[in-house]
Amino acid sequence: MGTNNVFPRSGERISKLGFGAMGLSGSFGSYDDEYLIRSVLLALDGGINFIDTARAYGRSEELVGKALKQWTGERPFVATKVAAQPAPAPASYPPGSGWHAPVPVEVAYPRGMLRTSVLESLQQLGLEQLDLIQLHQYWAHWDDSDYWMEELLRLQEEGLVRYIGISVPDHRHELAIALVRSGKIDAVQTLFNIFDPLALDCLIPICRQHQVAVIARIILDEGGLTGFLKADTHIAEGDFRANYFDVLPRSIYIDKINALQTFIPQYAESLAELAIRFALQPEGITTAITSMHVHEFIRPNLEAAARPELPQEVFELLRNKHRWIRNFYQARRYL
Repeated sequence: MGTNNVFPRSGERISKLGFGAMGLSGSFGSYDDEYLIRSVLLALDGGINFIDTARAYGRSEELVGKALKQWTGERPFVATKVAAQPAPAPASYPPGSGWHAPVPVEVAYPRGMLRTSVLESLQQLGLEQLDLIQLHQYWAHWDDSDYWMEELLRLQEEGLVRYIGISVPDHRHELAIALVRSGKIDAVQTLFNIFDPLALDCLIPICRQHQVAVIARIILDEGGLTGFLKADTHIAEGDFRANYFDVLPRSIYIDKINALQTFIPQYAESLAELAIRFALQPEGITTAITSMHVHEFIRPNLEAAARPELPQEVFELLRNKHRWIRNFYQARRYL
């Protein structure tokens, strides 16, 4: 299937598989700095040229910046996300508000904080310009207020950022459609995997039509689509995935994973390969990001990205028969 796509608004080549830098934050386990910096360098050396990080990812930007200082090849495309302010007390907003339930844009992004966040990102990354800045939170009713877009456009005019995008919260892909059609943004980041391919039913075709890049995330469903989860698998407290697989009885999730084993090894050598190739296949997805902070996973992921497309009938079978729409993000905020 080839290993590169084109960023629509610039025409530059972007690796189909991108480095998701949330894993550098300690969200999926603790690693020392040298190990994590080496993760970035190994991915870049393997041909990845797209890195996605965020102000909310702990020290991720700092570690990416240290890796970039050591990297001697062509500079990768670096995307980050603006840090949103936490919602006020639960008496005003339900748990998880901002990420899993809407808040006013003035709560998430008070006037002037977009600039502050961008300047902090530039400092941590050691860059003079960000290739892509994204709102880490975005809700459709924010379109009624234009000050936040004006602030982003001003940063773009000043040369601090090249392109502007948003990240769609949880599974509600359609939230971004009106903004995509407005022509004001250059990229959308959204969830896309075998269990939830709904963005392909609505958002992705519209992004293609309007020359807006699509960054697919959670392509391995936080690791669940690798088959690592067993009945007795312990996920340490503090790991982002604690409770993620258990908002329903874990056996239900494992049954859904086991049903995918019928495609192995005829169409892929592993479940992870199957999930990666599925996420990379649709036209309209510019890059699909996954955490590659663990060294041993980098090479297999790169090899999966370089393999041919799945037969179309297999892709459609996965897309339609194995979709399993459930909103873990909604459920886990109440645990």
